[in-house]
Amino acid sequence: MALVFVQFRCTPGKTYEVADTIWDREVVSELYSTSGEYDLIAKVYIPDGEDVGHFLASRLFDIAGIVRTLTTMTYRAF
Repeated sequence: MALVFVQFRCTPGKTYEVADTIWDREVVSELYSTSGEYDLIAKVYIPDGEDVGHFLASRLFDIAGIVRTLTTMTYRAF
C-alpha cells in the first residue's frame, strides 16, 4: 500500500460539510482540521496496483465544496 497525505482547501463556510462527506466515504484513515492555506488534511492508503491519481479523483475529488487539493506522496526511507 502507498501512503499519501491530501490537503483540501474548501469553499468558505463549507469545511464541516466537506469533512463529513470525506469521512462518510470511508476512504481516509485519518482526517484533521488545519490552519494555514488548507482547511483539512487526510491520511490515505492507496491499495497496491491502484493508480494514485485515479483512486483519489474517483473517490474524493468530486466532493462539492472542495476548491483545491494538494497531494503529498510518501516514501519509506527509514
